[in-house]
Amino acid sequence: MAKLFWFVITIGLVFTNSIYAMYPFNQAQNLSFMDLDLEEEEAHELGNLLLVGLTLIHNAAAKGAVCLDGTLPGYHLHRGYGSGANSWLVNLEGGGWCNNVRTCVYRKKTRRGSSLFMEKEIPFTGILSNKPEKNPDFFNWNRVKLRYCDGGSFAGDGEDQAAQLQFRGQRIWAAAMEDLMTKGMRFADQALLSGCSAGGLATIIHCDEFRGLFPRTTRVKCLSDAGLFLDSIDISGERTLRNMYNGVVGMQGTQKNLPRICTNHLDPTSCFFPQNLIASVRTPLFLLNTAYDSWQIQSSLAPPSADPHGYWHDCRLNHAKCTRPQIQFLQGFRNHMLNSIKDFSRSNKNGLFINSCFAHCQTERQDTWFSDNSPVIENKVIALAVGDWFFDRAGVKVIDCPYPCDNSCHNLVFG
Repeated sequence: MAKLFWFVITIGLVFTNSIYAMYPFNQAQNLSFMDLDLEEEEAHELGNLLLVGLTLIHNAAAKGAVCLDGTLPGYHLHRGYGSGANSWLVNLEGGGWCNNVRTCVYRKKTRRGSSLFMEKEIPFTGILSNKPEKNPDFFNWNRVKLRYCDGGSFAGDGEDQAAQLQFRGQRIWAAAMEDLMTKGMRFADQALLSGCSAGGLATIIHCDEFRGLFPRTTRVKCLSDAGLFLDSIDISGERTLRNMYNGVVGMQGTQKNLPRICTNHLDPTSCFFPQNLIASVRTPLFLLNTAYDSWQIQSSLAPPSADPHGYWHDCRLNHAKCTRPQIQFLQGFRNHMLNSIKDFSRSNKNGLFINSCFAHCQTERQDTWFSDNSPVIENKVIALAVGDWFFDRAGVKVIDCPYPCDNSCHNLVFG
């Protein structure tokens, strides 16, 4: 019994860490994670999670494809079977960016910058689950999670010798794809590239490259979850996210790896914003985003640096505490998002699911991907919308009505 107890506790910590990896604050759907007690049912569920081990890419170092601190990159692979034996889902891990020496030096001492600190096993849930009742269309595919340790959405190629920093995201991407091709991905008859947050941005950047790995006969599509970061004006009239992206692009040397169709007429920082990339992506692309993305509200629209008097403090943590003028400001952000996808949405090959929730990343959490009370638009949950689009069962371009009309949301409340 003692061994079983410590096994359940260990699994619980791994699961909790994976949640915090996506959400660096204490949060949950309309609750706080500050009081996380394992009830008997929850412990049973954690014990049933699929844990997948870390594989380091041993030939990556010879290609200069290393994490910020020079260690080997890695991924987690769970093999497919049956009808999914030749189908591949590659998921790009998210986790923000580093935009200067200080933040990158800090980052290289974490799992976001070094494989020395990466979990040796992680749980596969949501779109990565191996259970048909939790992941109906992709459960028996070959499913991969590529770990994120470059701080530049897998797009940089440079270094800072004085600070002992390696910015090799593009090389990590290439080395990982080459390694996966030798593991059987070259035989894929269908493939989906996905990612959430910074991984969702990376999915947009690399979507056409991913398509280029396969023959024309292979069905290849891309899914960006919470990757539609907007070049928006914050509450102080500044452009906080653009300033941060300036640092990422300038320090990491991403210009040569961004799509030339964009950099030929816009500056490199503008081409790190998805709104300037999505219309030119040739491969079918699905955008899954909340209209009130909680990360963008906290870090881009109303960051503490833009709110010295704390007027937005409560609203930033809990949408229910927003004043009417604050909600009106957020409605303006939603309008900006809808305007940015107009050209993209005209293509029949693309898909959309824009729900009016205060959340961030919905494919990798089981409760938002596919469960009894998952978020819906027009009575369709996210997993089925993505599946319908990928397999051409139906066209999917759904946009929610403005807040507060959707009562199916799993809104995040920060403690």
